[in-house]
Amino acid sequence: MACVLAFFAATFGPTDRAGAQTGSARAPLSAGNSAVSLQDLPPGNQAGDVGPSSVIFPAQKLALRFSHKRHVKGLGLSCTYCHDRAVKSRQSSDSLIPTPTRCDGCHGSDHQNLTRVGGGSDRINQCAYCHLRYRPEDGNRVEQSDFSKPNLRFNHAIHLERNIGCAQCHGAVERMELATRDQLPRMRGCFGCHQMPVPSRGRARGACTTCHLSERGLLRTQFDSGALLPPRWLRNAEHGPDWIERHKQVAGADSQFCANCHRESECTDCHDGRVRPRRIHPSDWLSLHPITARQDPSCQSCHRHQSFCLTCHERSGVSMSGPYAAFASRGRFHPPKAVWSDISAAQQPSGHAREAQRNINTCVSCHSERDCAMCHATLAIGGRGNLGLGAGPGINPHPAGFRARCGAALRQNARPCLVCHEPKDPNLGVCR
Repeated sequence: MACVLAFFAATFGPTDRAGAQTGSARAPLSAGNSAVSLQDLPPGNQAGDVGPSSVIFPAQKLALRFSHKRHVKGLGLSCTYCHDRAVKSRQSSDSLIPTPTRCDGCHGSDHQNLTRVGGGSDRINQCAYCHLRYRPEDGNRVEQSDFSKPNLRFNHAIHLERNIGCAQCHGAVERMELATRDQLPRMRGCFGCHQMPVPSRGRARGACTTCHLSERGLLRTQFDSGALLPPRWLRNAEHGPDWIERHKQVAGADSQFCANCHRESECTDCHDGRVRPRRIHPSDWLSLHPITARQDPSCQSCHRHQSFCLTCHERSGVSMSGPYAAFASRGRFHPPKAVWSDISAAQQPSGHAREAQRNINTCVSCHSERDCAMCHATLAIGGRGNLGLGAGPGINPHPAGFRARCGAALRQNARPCLVCHEPKDPNLGVCR
């Protein structure tokens, strides 16, 4: 933001009464060279305030001497008397520092020709009165100030049109001697208007892109002055050393907040396994994952049964379609036959029928209909050789009382029925 108040951008230290540089303190000064109290700093400051963002407001240099208190309280000048261009400024890149000729009316100097600046014999007319480290022997040249453009969008005119006073963003400058960049706004102070309830805030929109620069739909976070990162007070989103542990709570509470700066691909780089931080699964995960996979459906948020799980199980022989030569060495994937697949055990809690009824999706992640039909196909279907299995034993896969509701199942989707039943099967006729 191009500053409304001319000397906010100073990065050098406080000055004594003669104007000599005496230190490198960051804080602006009140009368008597004392540090400014928090109540005089811009709204939004808090205990331990370290000033505005150095990324948004890059370091600047001000080689001038000035007293806002003398001009505002002593002479009764308003902010816009010196910073007249702020009234019409609609871009943060606008320079709002008063032109040298703006000072001539009071100081009696003449800056019409900057190569031949004129003035009277009074001390107030001399270059050294306002310019630090000025020496006539340097050819009447003065040290240049450097005001870096802020990495921000800001419209001074629209704020002034809404009767928002300078102090509402910049603090009590009228009590300052030297006002430095520490009097630039704090984002917490901006939220005082920009995050009010919709009916109250008017056109003060709360979207991040209202003030922050963006490119290709995301906030710009990399600048020459550093990386733009959220502060801790902003939804606990500070990207500090513990961010990896905290980010799931922040993203889970409001993923759209993260989407202001991050694309979904940045999440999937870690969460789909292409870049897998070791902390996601422990090193012995291959041994432990079967238990968690059965108990926690959240595995499916990153992994797919038919692709990820099945591919690995086939490759290692832990599936019916895997390498048959690996069968003897890998052992059984399911419990023993007497517990898992025998007719007497199938409907028991640990039997495969109960598992299939509970979650058939788990079964079909490894098995096809062909595997089921090996036992459950009728004699007629198996005998025709359609399945290539010979005669099926015809074990009834339907639960008790199925005949009473088989008609609805047949009408909804006949395909599963035709895997085992011929179209002319009398059993299908009953369901029709």
